[in-house]
Amino acid sequence: MEDSLRYFGSHVDALIRGSNLTREEASNLFKQILNNEQPDLQQGAFLAAITAKGATPAEIAGIWEAIYEIDTVQVHPDVNGPLVENCGTGMDGIKTFNISTAASLVAAADGITMAKHGARAITSKCGAVDILETLGVDVECDANLVKRSIERAGIGIFNGMSAKVHPSALYRILSQIRFGTVLNVAGSLANPAKPAYAVRGVYSEKMVLPIAQAMKEIGFKRAFVVHGRSRDDIRGMDELSTLGRSSVAELAEDGTIREYAIKAQDLGLKEADESTLLYQSDREAEAIKLLRVLSGEERGCRRDIVCLNAAPILCITDRARDLLEGMEKAADIIDCGKPIKKLKAWVAEQNLDAAPRLEKLEEMLARACS
Repeated sequence: MEDSLRYFGSHVDALIRGSNLTREEASNLFKQILNNEQPDLQQGAFLAAITAKGATPAEIAGIWEAIYEIDTVQVHPDVNGPLVENCGTGMDGIKTFNISTAASLVAAADGITMAKHGARAITSKCGAVDILETLGVDVECDANLVKRSIERAGIGIFNGMSAKVHPSALYRILSQIRFGTVLNVAGSLANPAKPAYAVRGVYSEKMVLPIAQAMKEIGFKRAFVVHGRSRDDIRGMDELSTLGRSSVAELAEDGTIREYAIKAQDLGLKEADESTLLYQSDREAEAIKLLRVLSGEERGCRRDIVCLNAAPILCITDRARDLLEGMEKAADIIDCGKPIKKLKAWVAEQNLDAAPRLEKLEEMLARACS
C-alpha cells in the first residue's frame, strides 16, 4: 500500500511542478482513482494538480480511456447517418442559459441524430441535465432507455452524474466536488454511445486546440471546438459568442485541424446584450424562456446565439456549407416549428411513463406562447 501511495504521489508532485504524463500514465493513474484505490486526499490532489497545470491532449485521452473502458455503460444505437454530440465544459466566466441544449434540439429537428452526454450544474447555475429534467426528459434513467430515445426520437441524453451511466466512480467523484476539473472535459468525452462527430465548447481559449487534438486521438472524425469571448475580451464562454470574438479549432475528416477566429457580427448578427443571455431565474422560468426560443416566439439575442451554435452541428453533418448558411437554416428550422415537435418526441421516448411529463410540457408551452 505504501508503495502505491508513493508511486501515485510522485506523479502528483510531478504535475504540480509542471511535468506532463503520457497517455498510458494518465490512464493508469486515473483507473486507480476510479477504483478508489487511493485516499480521497490523493485523488483530489491529482485532479487539482492536472487541472491547474493544464491537461495535455495525451493526458485528456488517457483519462477519457480510463473512464470509457471501466466506468461507462457502453451502448451502440442503431441509427442511419452520423451520431453527433454537442456540449459545453462549464468552468467559464459567463453563466449563460442552456444554449447547447437548444442548439441540439434545432439540429435534431433537421434529422441529425444527437447523443448528448451532460451533467447537473457543478460550476454553472443550471446544467443540461437540470433544464431537460424541468422540460420533462427522464434524466435518471438507464443507458438503454437513452439508446431507445436516440433510435426512436433521434435525440437522447446520458446523465454523466448517474450511477446508471457511470456505475463505478465518476458519479461518486462529481457528486463530491463543486469546482471545475479536467473531468469537465475528459468525463464529458466519455459518451456511452461514442459519437464520432461533435461540437464542444471549452472554458478557456488556450484549451481550444488541445481539446481538438485530444478528440482526434480519441477517434472523432469531425469536430468543432469553440470558445467565445465577452465584448471587452476579458471573460469567456463555452459557446460561440454573439458578444465578441470566438476561437475555433475545426477537425476535418482527413485528420487536419484548422484554427481560426470569427465574429458573429461578420456573419450578420447584432452584438448581443449580455444580460439577455445570462441564466437569470429559477429552472422552470428558464425552461419557459427556452421554449419561447424553440417555438419562434423569442426573436432576439437568445435566438441569435442558438442559431449561431446550431450552425457548426449542421456543418459537420454536411447540412450546411458554412456557418452563415448553418445559421440561416437553423432560423428556418425554428420558424417551421420543428424543435418543439422534436422535444415532445424526446420526452415521449426518454420516459417509462411519459404522459404526466408531456402534460406538464404542454402547460409550460401554453405559458411560453401566451
